[in-house]
Amino acid sequence: MPTEIIIVIAIAIGIIVLGILFTFIPINLWIAALAANVKIGIFQLVGMRLRRVVPRRVVNPLIKAKKAGLDLHLNKLEGHYLAGGNVDRVVNALIAAHRANIELSFERAAAIDLAGRDVLEAVQMSVNPKVIETPFIAGVAMDGIEIKAKSRITVRANIDRLVGGAGEDTVIARVGEGIVSTIGSSDDHKAVLENPDMISQTVLSKGLDSGTAFEILSIDIADIDIGKNIGAELQTDQAEADKKIAQAKAEERRAMAVAKEQEMKASVEEMRARVVEAEAEVPMATADALRSGNIGVMDYYNMKNVQADTDMRDNIGKATDDNEENETPQDPSRR
Repeated sequence: MPTEIIIVIAIAIGIIVLGILFTFIPINLWIAALAANVKIGIFQLVGMRLRRVVPRRVVNPLIKAKKAGLDLHLNKLEGHYLAGGNVDRVVNALIAAHRANIELSFERAAAIDLAGRDVLEAVQMSVNPKVIETPFIAGVAMDGIEIKAKSRITVRANIDRLVGGAGEDTVIARVGEGIVSTIGSSDDHKAVLENPDMISQTVLSKGLDSGTAFEILSIDIADIDIGKNIGAELQTDQAEADKKIAQAKAEERRAMAVAKEQEMKASVEEMRARVVEAEAEVPMATADALRSGNIGVMDYYNMKNVQADTDMRDNIGKATDDNEENETPQDPSRR
C-alpha cells in the first residue's frame, strides 16, 4: 500500500513537472518552427523566457518571413522586440516591400518603427499613393478680392526620409502657403478663377516636399470660391480711422480754444480788478490834493457836477436803448 501511494505521488509530481516544463518551454511553437524549416533550439526558447521575451511574438514573424522568402535572423527580431518595437508589423512591411519590389532593409524598417511611424502603412502608401485634402485656404489678390481654394494633394511615402522627415501637417502648411502666395501675386482675381490650374502648377514647382516624409505627385484644386472684398473693407476701416483722428484733432483744437477763451476772460477780469483798484485810489488822491491845497473846494464841486452830468447822460442813453429794443414794429398795411 505505501508503495502504490509513492507511485501515485511520483506520477502526480511528474505530471506537474511536465506541465510546468511545457508551460515554460513552448513545445508547440518549437514544433511549428521545425515544420517551417526554421532552425530554433529549445534552449533558445528558454533563453527568450529568461530574457522576458514572449517567444510567439518573435518566432511567428520569423516563420512568416521564412515562408515569404526573406532571410531574417532571430537575434535581430529579438533585439527589436526588446527595444520596444513591433516585430510583426516590421516583418509584414518587409514582406509587402519584397512583393512590390521596393528596396527596404530590416534595419531601415526597424528604425522607422522605433521612430513611431507605421512602417507597414508607409510601404502601402508607396504602392498606393494617399490623397490629402486641405481645408479652404484664403488668399487676397492684388485687386483686393479674397479667393478661397481647397486642394487635394496626392502624396507617396518616401521611405528613405521617414526617419526625421516632416509629416502631413507640414505638407498641408507648405501647400497652403504656396496657394496664398500664388493668389496674392495675381493682379486680378478673375485670372485665378479662369485658370485655377495656375495655382497647382505654381505650388507644385516650388518643391514643397523637401525635407518631408512624402513625395508630392500632384496638387489639384478641388474647389475655388470668392470671399470678401478685403480691399474695400480695408479702405473703409482706414477712412473710419482717419475720421476719428480728424475728430480727435478737432476736439483738441476746440479744447485749446475754450482754454484760450477762459484765459482771456480771466485776463479781462484781472484788468477790471486793476481798474477798480485804480478807481479806489481816486478819492484818496482827491482828499490828499484838498489837504495839500493843490485843488480848491470849488474845483472839487465842479468835478462832482461833471461826474453827475456824465452819469445822467449814461442813464438817459441806456433808457433810450431799452425803449428802442422793446418797441414792436408796426404792420405796413396799417400805415
